[in-house]
Amino acid sequence: MSSSQPSKVTLTDANPGPETPGCPAVAADIDLSASEYYLNRELSYMQFNLRVLEQAKNQQHPLLERLMFLLIFSSNLDEFYEIRVSGLKKQLGFGRQRPGPDGKYPQEILSELHEQVRLALQEQYRILNEELLPAMAEQNIRFLYRHEWDDNLVAWTQDYFRNEVLPVISPLGLDPAHPFPRLVNKSLNFILSLEGKDAFGRDSGLAIVPAPRALPRLIKIPTHIMPEGDNFIFLSSVIHAHVEEFFPGMRVKECHQFRVTRNSDLEMSNVEVEDVASALQGELHLRRFGAAAKLEVGAGCPSELTDFLLERFNLTEEELFRLDGPVNLQRLMALTAMVNRPELRFPPFSPGTPPALEEGNCIFTAVTREDQLLLHPFQSFIPIIDWARQAAKDPGVISIKQTLYRTNESSELVEALAEAARNGKEVTVVIELRARFDEEENIQFASILQEAGAVVVYGVMGYKTHAKMLLIVRRENGRLKRYAHMGTGNYHRKNSLLYTDYSLMTCDEVVCSDIHKVFQQITGMGKKISPEVILHAPFRLMKGLIQLIQQEKQAALEGKPARIIAKINSLTDPAIIRELYCASQSGVQIDLIVRGICCLKPGVPGVSDNIRVISVIGRFLEHSRVYYFANSSTSMYCSSADWMERNLQQRIEIAFPILKKKAATRILEELEMYLADRQQSWELLADGTYRKNEPGPDESPDGVQSLLLTALATHAMATRL
Repeated sequence: MSSSQPSKVTLTDANPGPETPGCPAVAADIDLSASEYYLNRELSYMQFNLRVLEQAKNQQHPLLERLMFLLIFSSNLDEFYEIRVSGLKKQLGFGRQRPGPDGKYPQEILSELHEQVRLALQEQYRILNEELLPAMAEQNIRFLYRHEWDDNLVAWTQDYFRNEVLPVISPLGLDPAHPFPRLVNKSLNFILSLEGKDAFGRDSGLAIVPAPRALPRLIKIPTHIMPEGDNFIFLSSVIHAHVEEFFPGMRVKECHQFRVTRNSDLEMSNVEVEDVASALQGELHLRRFGAAAKLEVGAGCPSELTDFLLERFNLTEEELFRLDGPVNLQRLMALTAMVNRPELRFPPFSPGTPPALEEGNCIFTAVTREDQLLLHPFQSFIPIIDWARQAAKDPGVISIKQTLYRTNESSELVEALAEAARNGKEVTVVIELRARFDEEENIQFASILQEAGAVVVYGVMGYKTHAKMLLIVRRENGRLKRYAHMGTGNYHRKNSLLYTDYSLMTCDEVVCSDIHKVFQQITGMGKKISPEVILHAPFRLMKGLIQLIQQEKQAALEGKPARIIAKINSLTDPAIIRELYCASQSGVQIDLIVRGICCLKPGVPGVSDNIRVISVIGRFLEHSRVYYFANSSTSMYCSSADWMERNLQQRIEIAFPILKKKAATRILEELEMYLADRQQSWELLADGTYRKNEPGPDESPDGVQSLLLTALATHAMATRL
């Protein structure tokens, strides 16, 4: 393909739905829709989270990073129960049990999940108590439980309790006048069994002590109390030690911590667009008190108290999890800001910046000379921010259009867009208010931009705007010229240091014209558009992918070398999976780098013999989506879309072509580096389990992320990932 002449993708009228025609199995007796060829989505996700947990045991990682992986496992599990498990429970509640492509019903999936989670939590706390806490103690980072407190610490914690804790906690006795309280999602609470009567003669015997979120869950002991090392106590230990002070004259027989995880999926009806923000604000409050999905209690909590809690939360014994340690473990993430031990963290690095994009250079000039391709975090995200800032000040810039799905809390991009609006430029921002768990922040950003004079739209009802696009129109030599940035990740500077994502900065006329059309479709009204080279959902992306897969299949049937490589976060769409099975049966070599959920079964004789699936887990979260089709005139695409039903049919997404040969070749080489990795990769087996790859004696002991750091970043200190 010529590096300067993009080729239009001509699509057939292939139906992207479940009954995609034109894909007969090579073996006529094989039904590629049969449930035996599909893995369950939720159970596949648990496999991913178990791979995250495994990183906590990896002694090649620095000690505090191992702790972070342990806590990320908790955070992931919470969100999984808040969204996916709650969704399954809701199906049961409505009596709408339907099997998925794998043939499993919600009740069956839930039972398997709860058992897997129970075992995983046992392993998580074993790692914490038997591996990480002792190893941290050896490094003079200690977490002291009550039996380890000396007299000085006992006296200090008593003062801390009376000055910092007692004034802000409201204990709740339970009786007919004080019914069981509405407890906030994932909040730390204590259930108490009491003996005696209070001043009013009440003796219900039970009480709840909720710990306000304003109180730190991890408390650093002052150096005048313990001068050696970094020493901490848990808020739960402080409350346990002094809980009787909440109930003077009564005896506390039992005191146990607990936490409930609730349904946090927002449910907005199809209100008018101008009401989206206010409707969403109402939903955000309700999220804190959704239906319960999981109850966690301290390991020693007696059955009479857990039975009481299960009844109040309408949960079953299967949904109860006993934990050998703090129930709100992920709040330990605060530790990273409380200790200064860089030797126990991943070595620091500075993302690389291509010379043309270095600070002070005109980015418009750099992009005019050559498309700029960046791979974050190995290369800096700052040039994208600098470009927006330059556009805000540049007298030649007429308009700026941008999508925002997630961005950091003090967004430099939002500031630049607001400045551009104040400078009289036409600024249009598509803000997705329904970006999960970032809704409130996005509402605030919308307000800031509107006050600055920008036009803010909230996308299209029923379709999340997930595409990552920035379009700048600039007057040059009396003519208007378009520039565009497209990415696989969010406009989030902090995440760009943690997530792997591609960015493309271009002034290609055809690509920029396509981006303009997509923006018009989102912000205006009209019939379907026909971009020249971009594939966009929910209209052309599914059809385009099916056609590209079928082209490889046809090439293989004609005896040509045929290959597909896809790097994505998740693969669940049954129609895409069937097409991949067909291609495999025809001889196409298919390599899939799927970080998380994968419902495709590789290595099934006669079905997926030619499909390999790996997952890479490491220091950085693998987030880039890349599609490669060896026999297509446009062989390489980057995208915001995973191969999931929601991305391909229920979101506004784009897959943008890498038209310049130099850039496409580079991405292909980097994909091959991922496929060759034996240090950070896991291989999916046909039964749905994963096998850790190990480097051979003649293979590099360095992981792909380490190799990319060495190749692309600057001032990267040696580390093995």
